[in-house]
Amino acid sequence: MKATEVPAIAGAYLFEPTPYADERGFFCRTFDADVVRSVGLDPGAFIQDSLSRSARGVLRGLHLRSGAGEAKLVRCSYGRIFDVVVDLRPDSPTYRNRGFFELSDETQATLYIPAGCAHGFQALTETADTSYRIDRPHDPAEDVTIAFDDPELAIAWPLPVTSMSERDRKAPGLAEALEQVLKRKES
Repeated sequence: MKATEVPAIAGAYLFEPTPYADERGFFCRTFDADVVRSVGLDPGAFIQDSLSRSARGVLRGLHLRSGAGEAKLVRCSYGRIFDVVVDLRPDSPTYRNRGFFELSDETQATLYIPAGCAHGFQALTETADTSYRIDRPHDPAEDVTIAFDDPELAIAWPLPVTSMSERDRKAPGLAEALEQVLKRKES
C-alpha cells in the first residue's frame, strides 16, 4: 500500500493498496496502520466505520461538520463513485480548492479527507457501496450541508442526479453554509 499526497487539498492523501488477483477474485489490505502513521496521521483516531449503498446517479453531499470538524477515510468497496472534496479551512493554503476523484472496487483506493473539508459523491454504477472511517462520534447538531449545484463551486457532476436526501436538496449555497459554520463557532 502506498500513500500519495493530494496536491489540490492540503493534508489529503490517497491510499492505494495492491490487490492480489487470481482465479478466485482478489484480496487486498484496505487499511494499514503503519502506512497511515507514515504520513503523520494517528490510525487509532478513527473510531467509527459506516457504509452507504447508492444507486446510479444518487448524489450524497456536500457535507461538512462544524466545531472540530471530522476527518475521514472514504473508499468505494463495490462499484464506482465520483468523489468531491472542497477545502473550507480558512487557514489552509488550498482554501476553497476542489479535488475530484474516481474511487472504485477495482482499485480499492482510500481517500483521506482532513477535518474542515466538505465531502460529497455521486454513484456511477448501478450499485455503489461506500465505506467511511470517521475520527469522532457523529453529532447531528454539527451537520452542515452545502448545495451540490452551488455556482461558486461549479462542480461538474458526471450524471444527472436521480435521487438525494431532502436535506441535500434543500441545502444552502456555500456562502450561507460558511456563515452557519462561523455562527456555530462563535456560540
